[in-house]
Amino acid sequence: MEKNLSPEEKIFQPSKIEKIVQKLLVVLKLFLGILLLPFVYSSTKVFLEQLFNIESKNAFFSGIAFFLLIYLFIWEPAVIYKKGQRFVQIIFGFFSPLIKVAPYLLPIYTIFSFLLYFLFLLIFKNQQLLESFMFLFGLTISFHLVFSAKSLKSKPSDYLKANYIFGFSFVWLVNIIILSFGFNLIFKEYSFVDFFNQTFKFGLEIYKAVFKQLFL
Repeated sequence: MEKNLSPEEKIFQPSKIEKIVQKLLVVLKLFLGILLLPFVYSSTKVFLEQLFNIESKNAFFSGIAFFLLIYLFIWEPAVIYKKGQRFVQIIFGFFSPLIKVAPYLLPIYTIFSFLLYFLFLLIFKNQQLLESFMFLFGLTISFHLVFSAKSLKSKPSDYLKANYIFGFSFVWLVNIIILSFGFNLIFKEYSFVDFFNQTFKFGLEIYKAVFKQLFL
């Protein structure tokens, strides 16, 4: 039995063409998300390879482990994440297209941590400062990625999980690029140029391997 709609509801009901366009956009997002996956893998691989050349890497991984321990067994600091999102929205309030996207893309607490590190570096110059901030970098980046993933995944209208696959793949790439740029400024062992070139090169190799398996 067809539901009786008010005149106002009928006005805002999407037409058949709009529904088709929406479904096509979903398929396009899913396709783009799948295309990003090789670069998600390659960027992670190259990032870890360079990170393992840094002496302070253990502090970074300790920060990740500490956050996951807190998140899984003690407390989900969702309110802190939302405050960070709100702050990013205020920053990009002048440019409306970024208001919805930027809070997911930009790890605001990690960016603040880098800024604080360079500020503190003007006053304190010792290894303990670096170890402490590497711990903070690991904690804040894992915090941002976990809650961004949770926010994207919880959207009920995400047909075929296209928004999640595309959105989180893009978030992951942007966050690793930001980390790599920051580490490039701190460590002589870390090269942002090498990270970018190797990520692109290895990602293309994955595409070529998949293409050969499917069509040759």
